[in-house]
Amino acid sequence: MNDLMIQCRGLSKSYRKGATVVTPLEALDLDVPKGEFLALMGPSGSGKTTLLNLLSGIDSPTQGSLVIAGEEVASLSRRQLTAWRARHIGYIFQLYHLVPVLTAFENVELPLLLSDLSKKERHDRVSAALELVGLGDRIHHTPTELSGGQEQRVAIARAIVADPPLLVADEPTGDLDRAAATRILDLLRGLTRDHGKTIVMVTHDAKAAAAADRTLHLEKGQLLENACDVS
Repeated sequence: MNDLMIQCRGLSKSYRKGATVVTPLEALDLDVPKGEFLALMGPSGSGKTTLLNLLSGIDSPTQGSLVIAGEEVASLSRRQLTAWRARHIGYIFQLYHLVPVLTAFENVELPLLLSDLSKKERHDRVSAALELVGLGDRIHHTPTELSGGQEQRVAIARAIVADPPLLVADEPTGDLDRAAATRILDLLRGLTRDHGKTIVMVTHDAKAAAAADRTLHLEKGQLLENACDVS
């Protein structure tokens, strides 16, 4: 288990919708090694986003074991889970979720404002994250002054600024043109290759999935196919 970032055993998630019990994930087993770039594909309603929310600690499983970075996440209290998520998870959204009135620097700094870091330490981390994504010359620009690809890179810098070991990405290239999407995928591959980050990416795009080390397919809450390595 020491070489695994994620280990799921019998992972299930159910909830009530009126009189009906809906089960987006059912008895799922999954191992993700540290430093792997994993793509998750499947039709709408297949459980991809549910799995991503469980892995990121946004939601809790109904049944099963979920061990991330050696810790049983399902056993954590809500307060413990919040602290755990801040240390271990960076979330990259398709629609960026940037604050429009804040600069790129200020958007990236947001996750650090509740930390114990000094102002200088925050400045150094934010500057380093923006340099890493190639936006060191855009730190004072607001989202309206950036292209879609640049906005996504700001979102990635925000996700990595606290140096989490696991990044989860929900359709990170879905709103971008092909050239910008390719730059984002190259950046994500670099984060695994050069910085040891583990990435789990949900995508509908086979070309985006081809950038990952491995692709898994979900359908009706179960893994159906383990595609061959493409790295």
